[in-house]
Amino acid sequence: MKPSRRDLLRGAALTSVVAGVGVLSGCDNPPTGDAGGVRDDVGGKITTRTISEAEKIQGIHYTPAERAMMLEDLEGNLETLARLRATDMPNDLAPALVFDPRLPGRSIASQKNTLSLGGSYDANLPDNDDDIAFASVAQLGRWIRSGALTSARLTEIYLARIERLAPTLECFVTVTPEIARSQAAKADEELSGGRDRGPLHGIPFGLKDLADTKGVLTTWGAEPYKSRVPDTDAKVFEKLEKAGAVLLGKTTCGAIAYGDQWFGGRTRNPWNPKEGSSGSSAGSASATVAGLCAFAIGTETLGSIVSPSERCGATGLRPTFGRVSRAGLMALCWSLDKAGAICRSVEDTAIVLSEINGYDRDDPGTSRVGFTYDGGVDIAGMTVGYVPGWFEEGDETDRAALEAMRSLGVTLKEFPWPDISFDSLIQIVLVESAAAFADLTLTDRDDELAWQEPQAWPNTWRAARLLSAVDYVQIDRLRRRLMEELGNAFEGFDALIGPHYAGGVLLATNCTGHPQLALRAGYAQKPNRTLGGDDQEDAEMFRVPRGVSLWGNLFEEGKIIALGRALEEKLGVSDERPPGF
Repeated sequence: MKPSRRDLLRGAALTSVVAGVGVLSGCDNPPTGDAGGVRDDVGGKITTRTISEAEKIQGIHYTPAERAMMLEDLEGNLETLARLRATDMPNDLAPALVFDPRLPGRSIASQKNTLSLGGSYDANLPDNDDDIAFASVAQLGRWIRSGALTSARLTEIYLARIERLAPTLECFVTVTPEIARSQAAKADEELSGGRDRGPLHGIPFGLKDLADTKGVLTTWGAEPYKSRVPDTDAKVFEKLEKAGAVLLGKTTCGAIAYGDQWFGGRTRNPWNPKEGSSGSSAGSASATVAGLCAFAIGTETLGSIVSPSERCGATGLRPTFGRVSRAGLMALCWSLDKAGAICRSVEDTAIVLSEINGYDRDDPGTSRVGFTYDGGVDIAGMTVGYVPGWFEEGDETDRAALEAMRSLGVTLKEFPWPDISFDSLIQIVLVESAAAFADLTLTDRDDELAWQEPQAWPNTWRAARLLSAVDYVQIDRLRRRLMEELGNAFEGFDALIGPHYAGGVLLATNCTGHPQLALRAGYAQKPNRTLGGDDQEDAEMFRVPRGVSLWGNLFEEGKIIALGRALEEKLGVSDERPPGF
């Protein structure tokens, strides 16, 4: 039913692979190596035949005279490329062009930084540590402020659970007990002295291992970087420290932000530890759902918050592009990367976003927009869109979520989803990531990565180098057209509801920068699944979560969180815990 991120990447990769095979098949006598396999004649002289064969990759045709005229320029290009590739370009060196999701002539409503929660909370602390561990961030904060619970005790509960359960899930790269205990003690001291830093003060969390932590391993999940120790902190971590949150450790991520396989293993789904947790915020979703932390930070370029949230049954908020600073985060795709919260309840995502939101001069992609959340807003006055075909192709969980939304009293209207082909936008991820990690490709260190399949980074990065720069600019222009059309479509709507991946919505809204909230909506019987969500040949079935998504206008996360909280309460499926945890 849905094109997964894996399918999109594989399709893009195979297109280039097939084109490459066509080039070789067009040679009368392809050169062979000692083992009899095809080899590249690296450094050979460029001829008109070289150009003729290269045309097949681009789907273009030149005349013999035109090819002859190009030769001198192409030889000069090689010299330019050699100088360019000799220039040191570390991962944190961003391009000069900066993506802005805001369209010219369209204003973004100003917001004050205000947070008003709408949930109800229990004043009594449970006797069971597991019940404490699975409480919401908002509930934990109430207990800490009432004196019923200390940050130190809560931290020890989570550290004990990590020691006991994390090896099964392979969800932490590094655990930081000394840092956690020190920060928890400081939080308790400050709170007892009357200093309250806000709703995250004393709350323990996990941090995706793409975010730099000074003096603590930040490995990007990948073999070439498994010993990497940064000397500065990511801005998102600085903000959480300032908010008084407590770092439990670094959660696993798929190698270089793709999938759930990292250099130490494969992160598991707490509902079915026989399958991966999807990715790339694999450990953040797995650890949060298993009650090993109160919340976690994830990142998304194309599904890395949404996908593991769906697989594990977490609540994931991918904010509007530009809401949260990426300074100190591994760059994969500068015009798409975003950071956000992975939680166990919808309203907790508002709490976390309220602390990490904001402009940062070290990230030119950030915007000066405040964040307002009002948990008591009357959602009955909101208009929610839906695309009928998405639900016709979906399952009973999807349709039940739509009916639950309808029962909340909102106005449901058919959403005018853009009728344009935008599949080629996947190349944005492939090309930018190939540039971000060009050194791995050019030095053959991409061979160190464990995952070496057609849809894996090493292959897609090689293929990305054969995409014309002219066509890439055309892709960027198509992106602007989609931004305009989706912007027009959202006029008169407060939100859009649908299955996470229906109609290419994941790719589209990541490229336009719109926020997405993924929440648990029900359960289904499933066999073990692959990274992309395909069922494996396995007779054993597992009861696993299913989710639904809400998308909002740019910088209007407050509305989709309010709608999501009401939907979560109506569905009544979010409190169930994975068996054995």
